[in-house]
Amino acid sequence: MERYDLVYRLYDEYDTETLREYQEFVDVFPAVDSRVALEHWQGATEELEARKDEIRSDFAAGETFAEIASRADRDQAFTALDLEAKYGRAVNVLVLDVDETLRSAGGTDNEIPRETLHVLTEFHEAGVPIVICTGQTLENVKGFAIQGLGSEIVHSGDLSIVYEAGTGVFTPGHGADTKQLLYEDLDPDIRNVFDDVRSRVLPEAPENLRRGCHLQGNEFNVTMKPNYETGSADAREIIDEALVYLIDLLADAVRSIVDASDDGTEPSTVDWTRAFYAAQDPEIRAVLEGEGAYPDLEVEDAPSPLTDVLERIDVAYYEADAAEIGSLELNKVVGVERALEVLGVEDPFALVMGDSKSDLRVMQWIDENDAGIAAAPEHASQETLEHVLETDELVFDRGKSVDVLRTIDTLNKLARLD
Repeated sequence: MERYDLVYRLYDEYDTETLREYQEFVDVFPAVDSRVALEHWQGATEELEARKDEIRSDFAAGETFAEIASRADRDQAFTALDLEAKYGRAVNVLVLDVDETLRSAGGTDNEIPRETLHVLTEFHEAGVPIVICTGQTLENVKGFAIQGLGSEIVHSGDLSIVYEAGTGVFTPGHGADTKQLLYEDLDPDIRNVFDDVRSRVLPEAPENLRRGCHLQGNEFNVTMKPNYETGSADAREIIDEALVYLIDLLADAVRSIVDASDDGTEPSTVDWTRAFYAAQDPEIRAVLEGEGAYPDLEVEDAPSPLTDVLERIDVAYYEADAAEIGSLELNKVVGVERALEVLGVEDPFALVMGDSKSDLRVMQWIDENDAGIAAAPEHASQETLEHVLETDELVFDRGKSVDVLRTIDTLNKLARLD
């Protein structure tokens, strides 16, 4: 019988919805010191196994189909079938953004849901390495990773953290390769630019920026965050202003490297730098226009010594969330490649989940190398969402990353049948 026919039969003939409810209850039941509660859990476990036994006895690959029915809904199962037919292989590493992907301020109270953490634990137990890939600092990521997944998984040797969008990689349990500071390999002139900007960014900021923003505690990137609720009107206003300020500060730091002098003639180094990043990103251009800071210049006419340096430095804008300066030579792709090398994943076929343009670069990298599948939340950046829709259409609701993880878990179970 065709595999599609078997899955149709599975979801048509069995009460899989109730089966999944029992499975979820058994999986995420909290540890409690109550005899009545434990008896309830034991009864649910016995009912779950009885329902699974019916499927086990009716299918040749009964154990696999019982597990699929108890964990994936109909849509997830058929999506997994389509992915298995398309790629013919299992996912062997997870590459996961955190903020607004695994967790969401609007959908999960900014906590990774217990169900999501449980599924990640199941992937770990199945031998699938996990790469947490984020713009956050290492200490922040380590904290919630240990709290959510447990110290045993974090220090298992099968989990890596790509932090600050690729400036460093932390893979516990790998000796000298445990912590790699990738920014130390950059050209000294570029490092000096970042040191200059970092040392001046808050002391020289206008008073309203000093009140309205704080500097994220990165090792290398320079990130200004709002002292207001992320996504609020106040946060949007202050981050828009911070973006212009960062670009201008960057222009001043780069000017000394390229030995340029602004003698009062136009356009200035600041004008060219604003024009350069406006041409790179329509969101940045829109902010510059809104702040009255957009110079209508043709970037092709900019001094080449200046653009040669700017082409190595990234300015990122996250609406009502952050304004950031980073290195284009150090991005999430570079960090993920190093993490996979340390983890020993030689032929990666990854699930990449994320919402931002920095995640998009990793998605494009796996697409170009036939090395995986991309997924994004419905509120992802437009470019990221477009890429996901053009590939496998794995778009999930805010705070529901577990839906895609269940789909990929089902894909892996089906792939093992081959």
